[in-house]
Amino acid sequence: MSYLKLTNHQFDSVGHWDRPLATTHIPRARDLALFDQNGYDLTDLEQRYAEANQRQVQAHRDHRHAVKAPWFVQPERVEGAVLNHSLLFERKGYSGEALQQLEQWAKSNPLIYKIIRIRPKWGLDFSMDYADRNGNVFEVLHWEYDGFDYHEVEARKQQLETRFAAIDWDDAAARILKQKDQWYHLDFFAQSDWKCNYFGIVKERFKMVIWA
Repeated sequence: MSYLKLTNHQFDSVGHWDRPLATTHIPRARDLALFDQNGYDLTDLEQRYAEANQRQVQAHRDHRHAVKAPWFVQPERVEGAVLNHSLLFERKGYSGEALQQLEQWAKSNPLIYKIIRIRPKWGLDFSMDYADRNGNVFEVLHWEYDGFDYHEVEARKQQLETRFAAIDWDDAAARILKQKDQWYHLDFFAQSDWKCNYFGIVKERFKMVIWA
């Protein structure tokens, strides 16, 4: 069985935040600490712009925060095919008054150019694991896909929604386990390629650097 349920969450096609912060205080270095050049983790400064532009930020693994939403969900299970996570991610650029504000501040704190140079990015992340009472545990499929073109990523989203919803994940996991000798010894990228080929889906594409 699948046990998966597709949520109603959708990407926001608008790639930029344009509302400035209601402050004249120049951001400090610590406001841009732990800057993520190739993912979706937001600095403290980016989180403040998210709030100013009425976008909710979600906690994402300890210190990390991101603009994200559930993609697929699954009832709680302890064995068989178990959904680890399935998420839609966004990273915003800046325009309008927000960009003007950042450019003014960057004259005093050049670290702010890290924020100014961000290209809007959208991402898909789907991770299905397997566990059984015989001690077998492995990733059935962990597929991530990033892009700077909203329409392209949205098209991938719709394509994979149809594909993932139709898969019997328990059956797929059992079949992959029987073929363990073909993929278990492979490295991370080779395992990913093997499983993408198995499911007949496009290869992963992620960790794309956001700076223009």
